[in-house]
Amino acid sequence: MATGHITTGRIAENRKARHEYEIEDRIEAGIILQGSEVKSLRTGRASIAESYAGEDQGRLMLFNANIPIYEPARVNHEPKRPRELLVKAKERNRLLGLIRREGMTLVPLSLFFNDRGLAKLQIGLAKGRKKQDKRQAAKDRDWGREKARLLRGKG
Repeated sequence: MATGHITTGRIAENRKARHEYEIEDRIEAGIILQGSEVKSLRTGRASIAESYAGEDQGRLMLFNANIPIYEPARVNHEPKRPRELLVKAKERNRLLGLIRREGMTLVPLSLFFNDRGLAKLQIGLAKGRKKQDKRQAAKDRDWGREKARLLRGKG
């Protein structure tokens, strides 16, 4: 195996998602990829910051995720093409129902290789936060840090 390749672990993370959305549930989904996409992911170059998950003809899809082309490949892929996500039918129907009825959003949180070397996507079932909610979340986070700092100082 060439050096600099990722066999397990995190490839890309959507840090903005935790700030922009209230994450209510997390789901692990498989993702259908082409060979050159997997090779590109193994080099650790991918971005899911601007991506989102949604429905396309009854299937759960990942849109706008950027997996750059893999130069050594003979046949390459479209970097921002929609990719199908794999979840059990019951789970897919539940997620699609929540999106349609309750205005929930599916936000990609992280893209990673599992222990078996398969590419997986962690999706968050989320509601958008308003500006005031974002401020309150930041205050709560800062207070939690400050409290931990104070407790460490006394112990």
